[in-house]
Amino acid sequence: MADHITYDPAYNTVDRDNFLSMIEVDRYGTRCDAFDEIISLTRDHHWDPTDPAYIDFDAQPLDVEKELIMPREFVIELQCAVKDRLDERQQIQLANESVRFSLSSILHGEQGALSLSTSLSQILRDPGAQEYAANQAREEARHVAGFSKYVQKRWGTPLGCGTTLAKLMNDIVLAPEVYKKLVGMQMLIEGLAMGAFATFHSKTNDPTLRRLVQLVMSDEAFHHRFGKIWADRTVPQLTAEEHEKVEDWAATCFQTLLFNLVNAEQKQAIYPRFGLDWQWVRGAVLEAFTDNDRRHVMRQSTNIFRVLIKTLFKAGIITDRTKHVYAVWVNMEELRGESDEVVGTDIADATVIELRDINASKAKPISKALKRAG
Repeated sequence: MADHITYDPAYNTVDRDNFLSMIEVDRYGTRCDAFDEIISLTRDHHWDPTDPAYIDFDAQPLDVEKELIMPREFVIELQCAVKDRLDERQQIQLANESVRFSLSSILHGEQGALSLSTSLSQILRDPGAQEYAANQAREEARHVAGFSKYVQKRWGTPLGCGTTLAKLMNDIVLAPEVYKKLVGMQMLIEGLAMGAFATFHSKTNDPTLRRLVQLVMSDEAFHHRFGKIWADRTVPQLTAEEHEKVEDWAATCFQTLLFNLVNAEQKQAIYPRFGLDWQWVRGAVLEAFTDNDRRHVMRQSTNIFRVLIKTLFKAGIITDRTKHVYAVWVNMEELRGESDEVVGTDIADATVIELRDINASKAKPISKALKRAG
């Protein structure tokens, strides 16, 4: 039997193949109200990636052969000896291929979140929790559509998923344990996404990309909150043995992401075009980008991995047992003094207000909408 580690009945589960338990009469009257607020707010942050009223992918073209999507300092290969082997145009092209890899990874991550949300809606017994998971699946589906469309406009096709991210997501989606799904996806990968989106939003030279991540952040802030509700209701109740399981799983996921997500080995598909060997690139990057450099970068509030550490720390998952894993990279006491708010929440809040106005202006009577659809 899977060790779900769920103390709150809102996270009780049934076997994925046991549909008959979903139509038990007493189940329908056991709805928890913990998720009602974020479910009711779903309509406020609705957006449609196929509707130019929300985002117009054709409004501001960008030539990926000549124009940088992200500043040079965002591209680690241009901060080392790799740069010396490329002319100016090749540097721009490599920089944009690196962004293509990052956005392809985000696209694959959104698909992972969609599949995970779908898997949760199949096993969560509480009607409120199930409805929330189904809502999130819908929102993740539009993220997949949005990033697919952006990548298609800029490059035609995405790059394949790096083996590290693919394996981790596969482990999370297929894990029978609820805590692995919620810690791995809702807290870590969703936290990773919020950090990445905040970075893209603040630094990109492409207004279309900035608009896309702004819209996605308006959803992701709620997804991250779902994981936080689990942590608030579960972590304080854990036995020492259970806490170690959760803590060790979180540390394993973090280290996997930290050391491999942007490793040259994972990105090796982008280098042959420039006559570069990925192993040589990895060596050049390691020589130039030391642990001290990593720590310096992590001091920035929007650094993606700093967001992960803060998420786990504020949830009470990190203790003295594993603090050393994270303290190498960030000042844990500094995190203690910061608010619980995840980075990018302010952007998400402002976007929700804007979306309310757009959605109100587009509202039509049901009769007219059905007539138009017919």
